[in-house]
Amino acid sequence: MASMASLFTPSPPFTTRGRRLVRATPPQRPTPIRRSRVSCALIEPDGGRLVDLVVPEPLRDAKRREAASTGARVRLSRIDVEWVHVLSEGWASPLSGFMRETEFLQTLHFNSLRAADGSVVNMSVPIVLAIDDSQRRAIGESDKVVLVGADDKPVAILSNIEIYKHNKEERIARTWGTTAPGLPYAEQTIAKAGNWLIGGDLEVIEPIKYNDGLDQYRLSPTQLREEFTRRNADAVFAFQLRNPVHNGHALLMTDTRRRLLEMGYKNPILLLHPLGGYTKADDVPLSWRMKQHEKVLEEGVLNPETTVVAIFPSPMHYAGPTEVQWHAKARINAGANFYIVGRDPAGMSHPVEKRDLYDADHGKKVLSMAPGLEKLNILPFKVAAYDKTQMKMAFFDPSRPQDFLFISGTKMRTLAKNRENPPDGFMCPGGWKVLVDYYDSLVPSEKDKLRETVPA
Repeated sequence: MASMASLFTPSPPFTTRGRRLVRATPPQRPTPIRRSRVSCALIEPDGGRLVDLVVPEPLRDAKRREAASTGARVRLSRIDVEWVHVLSEGWASPLSGFMRETEFLQTLHFNSLRAADGSVVNMSVPIVLAIDDSQRRAIGESDKVVLVGADDKPVAILSNIEIYKHNKEERIARTWGTTAPGLPYAEQTIAKAGNWLIGGDLEVIEPIKYNDGLDQYRLSPTQLREEFTRRNADAVFAFQLRNPVHNGHALLMTDTRRRLLEMGYKNPILLLHPLGGYTKADDVPLSWRMKQHEKVLEEGVLNPETTVVAIFPSPMHYAGPTEVQWHAKARINAGANFYIVGRDPAGMSHPVEKRDLYDADHGKKVLSMAPGLEKLNILPFKVAAYDKTQMKMAFFDPSRPQDFLFISGTKMRTLAKNRENPPDGFMCPGGWKVLVDYYDSLVPSEKDKLRETVPA
């Protein structure tokens, strides 16, 4: 694990070799960020500006009439709507809609997109919309389709469309590095999807809302940038998670802020950014995670004055080093210039074999080399564990390993399901109660199912 002295080393730049874009040879020693880099300006979004695909309010009635008069329609799944949300707010800037074939192929094969001016932006997961044979026939020669929700209400219009083959095996293999059965997102959204993909320019008729009591947390990249500016942030460091926050997470976040202050930043702001789209069945649902995060701030584990809690609307692939690039890239568009990456980010257990699907260190290594992420400072996770001598979470000291207890996410969930308390100092009491209450709320059949998917 890298020392904190080297955590803030910028990624080495790219250079050209013939027609190829290659990474320049990095220096032999880490190059620290100089104080002269301290600036109050937020990082520039990919492509130079944030894409906003939501129709302005004065034009929405006209756009609804256009949708009503357009015959070709495609019904969106829940996950499709989440991707419409992601695209509409500019998380995937500079994408202006669901990917056409050239964008799809660049994403699959290069994990990046090349702009017309030759510049490269990172794009590691396909953002595509599948249709079946009957839908393709119904679209016919139309150059636009209306995207509708489960209630048949128009959500968006996709124009200047392109329909191309959906090679599912290639997509799965290149995104996950395996075609083993049991990949949650692949089974949910790809295996049973149509044989065609449809791309085009997206116009979203009105902002996507879920009406679940959490919409106030779904801040767009534009809204987040406005909030960081309001707070006079001169650095923004993002932390993504899909689990409850324990005190080890909090230690890492507060230590990161301390280091940024030592580097000369005056007001670094934490973006605590839980993933809010599709997650697999054994993950704690978003509503309960948000209750837990609220307790973490209420009980002072994190400082509300220097923390912005918001929901990242993307679905979760569990695609390891490939997907973590997407998570980092999206936070650039939200204004973050530092990104904390943990052990085995976006990883999961192998769906067939008893092992992790990805090497635990590959995520952070890939982020330090990924094309299009050069302007983002990657902060590798320092290992935190429960220090039995201090009765609190602390950074692991390899000189006294016998003093530390590692409590994995699986172990944490098992304790909560069994109403057993973790060691004092592992998680704030209010946050732990929320987690226990969630498992208590499950009916016996749901608990049995979770016991099958989450080993003790």
